[in-house]
Amino acid sequence: MSEAAAARKPRPRNAAATKALLLKAATEEFAEYGLAGARIDRIAERAGANKRLLYVYFGDKNQLFDAVVQEQTDAVLKSAPMDDGDLCAFATARFDYILANPDSRRIAAWRSFEQTEPSDAERGAFQARIEAVEKAQRAGRIRTDIPAADLFAFVLRLTESWLSAPPALLAAGGKDPLSPDRLHQHRTALQTAVRSLVEPP
Repeated sequence: MSEAAAARKPRPRNAAATKALLLKAATEEFAEYGLAGARIDRIAERAGANKRLLYVYFGDKNQLFDAVVQEQTDAVLKSAPMDDGDLCAFATARFDYILANPDSRRIAAWRSFEQTEPSDAERGAFQARIEAVEKAQRAGRIRTDIPAADLFAFVLRLTESWLSAPPALLAAGGKDPLSPDRLHQHRTALQTAVRSLVEPP
């Protein structure tokens, strides 16, 4: 076969690569428009793929959104592990992750607004973290006068308090709220706040 003929010959489709492109495009689309506002046509166009493949690989739009949420959940779990119940390290790692991956925070927000029923995987992920906090409480490493679930909820929200603050609050400091220096200052403040919250009285 000549080189020209070989170049014209259709190449086998790489299913894994196509799925990854569709998932990345879907993440961008859902982060911008949410589940209700996202469009399958735009996702396929972003991915440079036939939209039929989206249905083949993921089913419908709801299932695709679930796949995006699961991928984001897994990524956060990997980037901010908490096996030992170290809430200070968790808070810093999660802040760093959502700062570097703003789509993750947007997906989580849309998830809360548009789908209130948690998946089994989400329940399992949060249950494992609460159990890690309980274990640290039993070991005397963190305070026990606040239930583990509440303590984790407080810390979880602290990690994104600056990045999701109202624009007027961000502007009140008189400097660029997202400049490297200001973000470093907030990161240090976050560590101090979480430490003071979770350490035993």
